[in-house]
Amino acid sequence: MGNVDIELVRQLEDKAIDIRKDLCTYIYRIATAGHLGGELSMVDVAVALYYKYMNYDPSNPQMPDRDRLILSKGHCGETLYTIYSDLGMYTMDYMVEHFNTLATGRFSMHPNRKYIEAIEASTGSLGHGLPIATGLALGARMSGERWRTFCIIGDGELQEGTNWEAFMAAGQFQLGNLVAIVDKNDLQMSGTTSNTVKVDPLDEKVKAFGWDVIEINGNDMKEVCEALESLPESDPYIRRKPICIISNTTKGAGVAFMENVIGWHAGSLSKEKLEEAIESIENTRKVRQ
Repeated sequence: MGNVDIELVRQLEDKAIDIRKDLCTYIYRIATAGHLGGELSMVDVAVALYYKYMNYDPSNPQMPDRDRLILSKGHCGETLYTIYSDLGMYTMDYMVEHFNTLATGRFSMHPNRKYIEAIEASTGSLGHGLPIATGLALGARMSGERWRTFCIIGDGELQEGTNWEAFMAAGQFQLGNLVAIVDKNDLQMSGTTSNTVKVDPLDEKVKAFGWDVIEINGNDMKEVCEALESLPESDPYIRRKPICIISNTTKGAGVAFMENVIGWHAGSLSKEKLEEAIESIENTRKVRQ
């Protein structure tokens, strides 16, 4: 992996801090249990994709040549909602008003493409995002399209067998326009991933299915940028191995009282806890400086 523009990294780090603060505020305002642990762990990758590395126009989320992002770990959809708000697609007030209501619930705990134009696939039933992404990537090749498909997967989600069918198929078809990003925080609702159903050695398993693997600290923006900068051009006429980025992260990243705490797989925030969370996130900015 090559060098990246340090100023760009700093800008994206600042944006990730802002998104984390807005995300916690959103969860507080909707007054329901979000999945903050996993939402916070994937913020850096999602920010890098939407603000730099995906071909994406928030004013035209259905443009034909856009890169596609499938959030397979759909229970973490509030991260995307917060980014959409920051990009000017929806106001925070609108997203709060229309969250989980029977009449106008466009925004819900799991993203629904029927109601949110920017969502590429309705997800939440785990294990289906990578199969969808594989189909999209294959379709793009067959149509001679140059856009790329990204898929963010939880490591606990890899206990679902459908993922491995998709890994096998994508490797067989050499879908070089497909990038799987595993948010590997080693925690899931029932405990640690390694104690529930072990997925390691993940790198060796994915390579055995015909993929290239890049392993990074997914909460280090410099490493995230280096990985995304290193991706080869998406060309429908060149067959190459799909790429899996193993993004080692901390569940609850940025909020000290949530980090590596299983209980924050899901939960709501009181006003006091919101203030504590925002202070903790701001402290990460001070430490960086």
